Parts: sequence; structure tokens; C-alpha cells
Amino acid sequence: MPSLGPFARLRVLARGRRPRALSVGVANLFPLVGVVTLGWNAAALMTLYWFELGIASGWAVVRALFAGRPSEIEREVLISGPLAQRRVGLSIPWTGVEVRLSSLLVLPIAVPLLAAVWLVVGTVTVGVTADGGLGQEALDTVTLAILAVFVGEGVTTFVEYFGRGEHRDHSAQTAIRGVFARGAAIFFGALFTVTVVAVTTLESDTPISALDPSAVGLPLLLGIVAVKAAFDLGGLYADRLAAFDESQALDLGFSYDPPPREPVDGSLAGPIETVRQPRRARVAGVLTTPLSHPGLWYVGGISALVAFLLALAGNPAAAAALAAAAVALPLSLAALDHEFRHGLVEYRAGDGALVARDRLFGVPLWRVEAWEETGLRVERRWFSRRLDTETVVIELRDDEYRIPGLAEPEPVLDVFDRRPDRPDE
Repeated sequence: MPSLGPFARLRVLARGRRPRALSVGVANLFPLVGVVTLGWNAAALMTLYWFELGIASGWAVVRALFAGRPSEIEREVLISGPLAQRRVGLSIPWTGVEVRLSSLLVLPIAVPLLAAVWLVVGTVTVGVTADGGLGQEALDTVTLAILAVFVGEGVTTFVEYFGRGEHRDHSAQTAIRGVFARGAAIFFGALFTVTVVAVTTLESDTPISALDPSAVGLPLLLGIVAVKAAFDLGGLYADRLAAFDESQALDLGFSYDPPPREPVDGSLAGPIETVRQPRRARVAGVLTTPLSHPGLWYVGGISALVAFLLALAGNPAAAAALAAAAVALPLSLAALDHEFRHGLVEYRAGDGALVARDRLFGVPLWRVEAWEETGLRVERRWFSRRLDTETVVIELRDDEYRIPGLAEPEPVLDVFDRRPDRPDE
């Protein structure tokens, strides 16, 4: 068997998770060296871990921004739900990566959540142990370690995540989930350290802020480093541990990795008929959307309550402005949701299939073959009768699609080989 050359050996060593394992090992080597040889106390150790969590969170946001898979957002969510169905993104020239629209919908929630986790962990770690416990020499070495961790995390992100194409296998949610496990490890490790030291060194009436970071001995510091390293390696090889003994696998909720969705085929052969909502149905949809999204009523109610209080306080101008906002804001959100969900969608029927296509971005949203439907019905309630429109409901094995406000639903119904049920007649 021929031996591998030096470059081939490097390529083999770089496969899989070895670069990430090397990064984790180096990241955990800094605190070990600091505790054993540089005399770091609990303040220095917790400061490093806190900034390490912040660095990991920052790079996780970068990974989430350029995740290659669409994010999983429920279709019923206001505005974000219909927008997430648009599989569109902005390609970055000469990189092969893109910023997906669904990732941009996740980040406004993920970034404040990561910031909150970082601040809470900092309250328990740096907020308790670092008050006066960091000398200048320790501060210098911790700063160098923080810079090294930042560079290492960045190099790993660019080499593995982008260079090896791992971003194609991640959505925005899966790109940031590992940060929460790391934050939990640091949080509980710091909580344990503070509790043990406080019980053994502080009087009963002494505030926790008086904790002396130097009171933490070397064995306990080494134990913290070991537990932190174990959590990091456990997160790195979590899938292999679960595969080793699936009966002992623990579902933490955020570890679920949904299967990738297949791209929607929007092509149709033969004659094609196109159906859209008429303008009257689009206007009426703005008024009916709050019925399916009660949260809009809370937005308007809070604004109306504040306007009422301002009116009682003798500020009629501000009260009138908020009263107008109490009406305009819910209706504006309802209009956006209805337009993205139905108004800007056209339905193309032909070739034994029905395709919903977004007119704003020009991308297909979903496709139903004639043989896939398990039920077909037409609803026409009192509001639809006033507008002379109907709602077509296509039932599938594990889902359904509702197409409201159609003035001429026949092209949609003709795709399927059955007479639709009309329960409202």
C-alpha cells in the first residue's frame, strides 16, 4: 500500500472534526496554563470564560447570518411565517455563500437572546468574582488569552464553516445552538464555585460581593477547567455519544435538527391557468387577519390604554397620536401579513399540479400534485358571500393549504379528480 505524502497527510488530518477538536483543546489549554503556571485565581478564570462565551456568541451570529439552509419558522407566525417560505437570499460575490431571508428573520430574536445569556452569565461570574480580584499582571495574560481565543474561533469558523462548506448543512437556529450549551456550562460552573467559596469563607451576614477570588484553591480551579473541557468535548461529539447509546440520549429541545426541505419545482407543462386574489379580497383580508392573530389586538389595546392615560393627564396631542397608532399599527401589520401570505401569491394550475408562486420575488412557495390531496372543500361564509369570493381548502396527509378570497376558483379545483365538499351551502 503506497504511503501518503506530507500534503496528503495534512488533508487527511484536517478532515472531520479534528480542526474543531484542536481548537477546543487549545481553548482549554489557556486556562490550564494560567491556573497552574501563572497563578490565576477565580476572577481571572471566570473573566476568560465570560469573554470566551461572548466571542463564541459573536461568531455564532456570523455563522447564522450566512447559514446555507432555510430556517424553520412556523407558517402561522405573523409576517415572519409567510416570509420564511420565500427561499431567497443575497449572494455574496466570489464567496459561494448567501444571506438568506429566513436567517434575517431569526437574528432579531437570536441576538438579544444571546446578549441576555451573556449578561446573565457575566453577573454570576465576573460580577461576583472579579471585583478587585484581577491584578495588572493577570489582566495582561487574560487579555492575551482572550485575543488568542478570538483568533482561534475566527480561524475555525472560516476554515471549517466556510472553507469546507459546513454552512450548507446549517440553518440559523442550528448555527447558534451550541452557544447555549457552552453558556450553561460556564454558568453552572461559576455558580458552583461561588456557592462553595461563599459557604466556606463568608460570614452569614456578609454580602456575596465581598467574596475573595483568591480564596478558591488550585484543586477547585483545576476541577472547573476539567468540567468546562468535558462540556466542550461533549458538545463537539454529542452526536457520536447519542449514537453509541441511543437509549440514554437526552432531548434538550434545541438540539433537534430538522431534515432539509427539498426545493419546490415550479415548472408546469401544457396550458397553465393563473388565479389571483381580487383587489376587494385583498382589502378585506386586512380586516379579517386580526381574527386569526389576537396579538394584534393586544398591540392596539396597549396603545389605546396609554392614549387614555395621557388624555386623563391633560396631554391631548400625545393622546390623539397614540390613539391613531392604536388603529394604524395593527392594521399595518395585518396588511403586511395578508399581502405576504395571500395578496402577493398567484396560483398556477396545469399538468396535474397546483403551484403557489410569490409575485414579489418570483419564487415557488409550494406545489401539490393531483394525487397528493386527501380532501378538497370550498368554504363560503357570510363575509365571502358579501364579496362574492370563496376559500379553497386542500387537505394533505399531514398538512393543508388554504386559498382564501378567490373569485374564480374553478382552475384550482379542476386540478384534482374529485368534487369539492361545500359544507357552508
